[in-house]
Amino acid sequence: METLQARTTEPGLVRMALSKFTPVAGTCGEHGAFEGIVFGGKGPFCPTCAEDRRREDEARQQAEMAREWAERKAAKLLGRAAIPPRFADRRLDNFSPHAAGPAAALQVAERFVDEFDECLKTGRSLIFCGGVGAGKTHLAVGICHGVIAQDRMAVFTSVLGAIRSIKETFRKGSELTEAEAIERLLEPDLLVLDEVGVQFGSETEKMYLFEIINGRYEQLRPTIVISNLAKDALGEYLGERVVDRLREGGGRMVVFDWPSYRRVVA
Repeated sequence: METLQARTTEPGLVRMALSKFTPVAGTCGEHGAFEGIVFGGKGPFCPTCAEDRRREDEARQQAEMAREWAERKAAKLLGRAAIPPRFADRRLDNFSPHAAGPAAALQVAERFVDEFDECLKTGRSLIFCGGVGAGKTHLAVGICHGVIAQDRMAVFTSVLGAIRSIKETFRKGSELTEAEAIERLLEPDLLVLDEVGVQFGSETEKMYLFEIINGRYEQLRPTIVISNLAKDALGEYLGERVVDRLREGGGRMVVFDWPSYRRVVA
């Protein structure tokens, strides 16, 4: 059924007028001879041109609606990502390598984003470990932005924050069960776990960390682990099973063993 708007556009008026007025012969430079009508002292109008303009207008409106929908979805995904405000502007294209090591790490991050569809098939993950201020968080957040731009869900959280979200289910009146809180950490297409090993936690905390990483491993969901610990210390903290899971399917461990950006800038 034709809408009022469709009837009141120029093509709609042409169709309506053709049914009420005597057609007038005309010539279109593009479509040749036609029968149209004179309306409001203007015309005759080529029906084919009028229909083309209607389709163009409709296509523009649909493109605008799609753009607005994409912007709203991106904003929602970015809000879900929970990236700390201090790091919100960190992107791969504004990461400036100051040495060969950071340049190689940037290439790893860019490749991870470019091949994220493949990462979702294999569960490929990353481990960023090493010195403070070497750019680990910048690259991880940049990857999050790249994944979100692909309409995927990425979530950034510290390990303590993740474990706290699980422990909060123990309180009376909690809206979530322990299993539901864990499932929320398994759901995102990409989960970034920051500050791994910031303090040597209890066995219960390590158990939850294993459950999160192992659960994502089983569901082929990529995970990025960020730690200021050195390679061997991180391996000891996480345990061999966890490290093996993170490195399976082409997962990489990138050791950030170059000087801090903060000292370089200073």
